[in-house]
Amino acid sequence: MPALKPTSFSAKITWLGHVLDRDASLASEPLEQMDLTWAGVATESHGGETRPSCTRVRSQHPKGTEIANVRQLTILSAEELAEIAAEMGVDAFNPAWAGISIVIEGIPDFTHVPPSSRLQAESGATIVIDMENRPCHLPAKVIEEEAPGKGRAFKAAALNRRGVTAWVERPGALKVGDTLRLHIPDQPVWQHLDAARAE
Repeated sequence: MPALKPTSFSAKITWLGHVLDRDASLASEPLEQMDLTWAGVATESHGGETRPSCTRVRSQHPKGTEIANVRQLTILSAEELAEIAAEMGVDAFNPAWAGISIVIEGIPDFTHVPPSSRLQAESGATIVIDMENRPCHLPAKVIEEEAPGKGRAFKAAALNRRGVTAWVERPGALKVGDTLRLHIPDQPVWQHLDAARAE
């Protein structure tokens, strides 16, 4: 019995990018095509089949522990980027400022799609959504260089709009203009979720 349900929701890729050297800058550089491998994107600083654990999983692993890399990519929606820009008081938010991998357009409330959902291209290339990407202060430096006085506003503006982290389930190429179809887990919401979050 299938565990994932294809939906009528789809999105168009409007932007692709990669971070070449995370130590030098968080800023991503635009791409017209992205070649997905099991390790993510070969030219992406966040690529690899494994990664050192970070603060996002500090309750599970000591910092620096080698773990599976389920944040090979960061994906945001054009709609939520527009909301972030409006709250920050800038005309538009350049995806490169936050080291974004993929910007899509067409799926409402994209940041909150269920974990383990898939985005699948017509070619079969498939990305698995891990979870919501939490806002942080790291993009502030890049933003300040391009929009002075606006960098510190990003973290608050991006709350509940920061998109998701994701990893490659099936390799293939993505291009700007491609359509991605949303597939969601066919399971009900855990009835004890609120109680567990309150602990």
